[in-house]
Amino acid sequence: MAVALDKTAPLAGARRVSRRTVVAAILVVWLVLFAVFRGRQTLTLAAADLTALHRWFNDVNDSIGANRNTNPLFLYFFNEIRLVIDNLVTFVQGLISQPGGGRPVPQIGWLGVVGLAGYVSWAVANWRVALLAVAGFTFFGLQGLWQESMDTLSLTVSAVLVALLFAIPLGVWAGLSDRVNRIVTPFLDFMQTMPTFVYLAPLTLFFLIGPASATIATLIYAAPPAIRITAHAIRAVPRTTVEAADSLGATQRQTLLKVLLPMSRRTVVMGVNQTIMAALAMVTIAALIDAPGLGKTVVQALQSLDVGTAFNAGLAIVVMAIVLDRVTTAASGREEAARRSGSRFLTWRRPLLAAGAAGTAVLVYLSHTYVWAAEFPGDGGTGSSIASAADTATTWAQDHLSGITNAVRDVITNGLLNPFQSLLTDSPWWLVGAALVALGAVLGGRLAAVTTAVCVGLLVGTGVWSDSMTTLASTVVATVLVMVLGVVFGVWMGRSMLVDRLLRPTLDAAQVMPPFVYLVPFLALFGATRFTAIVAAVVYAAPVAMKIIADGVRAVPETTVEAATSAGCNTWQIITKVQLPMSRGALTLATNQGLIYVLSMVVVGGLVGAGALGYDVVAGFSQGELYGKGLAAGLAIVLLGVMFDRITQAAARRTGV
Repeated sequence: MAVALDKTAPLAGARRVSRRTVVAAILVVWLVLFAVFRGRQTLTLAAADLTALHRWFNDVNDSIGANRNTNPLFLYFFNEIRLVIDNLVTFVQGLISQPGGGRPVPQIGWLGVVGLAGYVSWAVANWRVALLAVAGFTFFGLQGLWQESMDTLSLTVSAVLVALLFAIPLGVWAGLSDRVNRIVTPFLDFMQTMPTFVYLAPLTLFFLIGPASATIATLIYAAPPAIRITAHAIRAVPRTTVEAADSLGATQRQTLLKVLLPMSRRTVVMGVNQTIMAALAMVTIAALIDAPGLGKTVVQALQSLDVGTAFNAGLAIVVMAIVLDRVTTAASGREEAARRSGSRFLTWRRPLLAAGAAGTAVLVYLSHTYVWAAEFPGDGGTGSSIASAADTATTWAQDHLSGITNAVRDVITNGLLNPFQSLLTDSPWWLVGAALVALGAVLGGRLAAVTTAVCVGLLVGTGVWSDSMTTLASTVVATVLVMVLGVVFGVWMGRSMLVDRLLRPTLDAAQVMPPFVYLVPFLALFGATRFTAIVAAVVYAAPVAMKIIADGVRAVPETTVEAATSAGCNTWQIITKVQLPMSRGALTLATNQGLIYVLSMVVVGGLVGAGALGYDVVAGFSQGELYGKGLAAGLAIVLLGVMFDRITQAAARRTGV
């Protein structure tokens, strides 16, 4: 065995050196040709210019609008779906957020909603989470954002209900059938690769702008986690348990209902948690297509650079995300506690639940009957104070920290972003395409190279090549910064359980927050620039990279580390020569996830001056003549995401993940 290892080790090292040499050679050739052909065949397109494809998209949009009420496909399919979803959203809004049925207030006022939130949280979780829910919902009213918060909650609840209606049965089917699982997995991978922006433009083409389109986009975006996690939960049930049920004569239906689903309940609840978080993130983004709620307040504030208002609404989104996350996470844990406690758990809990239900019914009745219990009291003074404090902090930061923030911005912009963006945007399109295909072949293999070539060709066809390269530059620079932070903190967490216990809750909380929220504080620090989007993307994507790298470092066998220590290696040598090389697969996976997270955030940064593809999409929603260009930009974002994902996943497989 030792001889075999000695023979293969140099060969493995040679392969690594060879691959690095090829990558370096590709970059050198690219730089040389860039110097020769700079500024030629760059496919630059002015902001107001349109290609034939963009005009065709505009014509299709106009044709659909003109025939929406006569075409059978729309009359009996798309319009019917839109009507059903619209009625569901209107019904939920009429219950808790919007006046309806001839009433100046919703059917259930603030007191009833707070009572229901507390009771449901207690029933499915525990009393601590119930207190958190009551405090969080009360805080919405104190902020002066009660109706906006309830609109956001209404759209989220509507989307999650419909998503779970389809996702859980499909997930069960995929868990039971290998063939179905093989069919749905590529679609789920593709759907989870696409940034949130991408869902909006094509759906408005079929369902118009409004709450219905926002809900449909949300449920499509939120369904994949539930499908994937439910399928995993079903497959994770021990095979021996299923065989035991079969040997006792259980039918397939009985095995599913009495064995598989009960034993996978906790994991399925985790899938519901992820679906709710995805839905909340999408609902806030869907404000771009006229979805009501907190997202709309944030978008309007960002566009007018009103940091105080944006911070107040963003804080409400964070609070809602934390409450929903804690409720669903604790719900999965309560199932485990109930099983451990057995009948004693139910004996004392059932009477309390009945009493709580009666008290909640009283609160709902009061909120339905009396104005004081229906309309949240006060004028939202807390929200005004929060907004004022945020504006004051922004002014102070701009007055006292501008030297530091401008220096950081200039170093990264002039040292990394501008040179790399110039290389991508000023090189001929064919040179960039050839370099990307070659890098894809070296890093990911033949299939990754073919995928990259197809994506490059389609990017050229979209007519937004230059904007795509600008977005690519920002994404790569932000991903480099993410990986630097990921390696530093990930190694620290992987080597110290104390550091991991201290940092991981913060990282978990950071992943709960929707992307919109990250823009607000950095808008205050750096203003409306592309650098704001890059910093927000780094902070948004770094937590997932840190956790993946930490887990990879911790997975390195302790005996290997001890052997290196006994051989006289110091800490730096152990990290660089043992732990990081043996965590190479985790590093590649962290790069994959970092790229996808960064891309989704960079395009959202189009709202705060990032330009490029994000701006094209936003402009397509607000300016009818640019709709086709916005749709093409959305397609370009998908192509970039697919290209990133295929190369990095293929590289991860080649490194053993």
